[in-house]
Amino acid sequence: MALALFDLDNTLLGGDSDYLWGCFLVEHGIVDGERYEAENQRFYDQYLAGTLDIHEFLHFQAQPLTRCDAGELEGWRAQFLREKIEPILLPKAWDLLAHHRERQDELIIITATHSFITAPIAARYGVSHLLATELERIDGAFTGKVSGTPCFQAGKVERLQAWLRTHGADLDGSWFYSDSHNDLPLLELVTHPVAVDPDDKLRALADARGWPVISLR
Repeated sequence: MALALFDLDNTLLGGDSDYLWGCFLVEHGIVDGERYEAENQRFYDQYLAGTLDIHEFLHFQAQPLTRCDAGELEGWRAQFLREKIEPILLPKAWDLLAHHRERQDELIIITATHSFITAPIAARYGVSHLLATELERIDGAFTGKVSGTPCFQAGKVERLQAWLRTHGADLDGSWFYSDSHNDLPLLELVTHPVAVDPDDKLRALADARGWPVISLR
């Protein structure tokens, strides 16, 4: 049994759940619209450029979660999933996941986006293993801090290696599907790296290294 790893945003999804969560909060007046929207866009642009300070971004993103109780947050999340995520679930992503299930591979979604947003998306795709950034919670309430290593860039490798040790698994024959040059550390580690609707930097790297390039759009 081989591991099949999948990035989430702009890979299995036809958009970025992190960015769309910020848009959702603005649209529904949950945050200070003009300021929050500008910061959300600034961080997204930094992500695309490969210059994102993940800790600064996560501090920014976690603040709205600290101001509300669990019931209210879960209500927002359910609405967010209906309005923003369901429309960007990709039919070809379902097919790709089904292909690896038929091969009896172990499926894992590995994403920088925190698990409060991504856990129900992974469940919607029927993937039971999720490695995501974790935000600290005490007595069910978000503190605004990160718990452990953010699942971003080299942090994805660190988090995956910890998972491998826990599960007695390895990367022999492994696959990783991603759209982003930010995932280069993990793409270089697996047996079968695949660029999915890649950004310009990843497309150039994939072409230079002979990695497959596919589209799920």
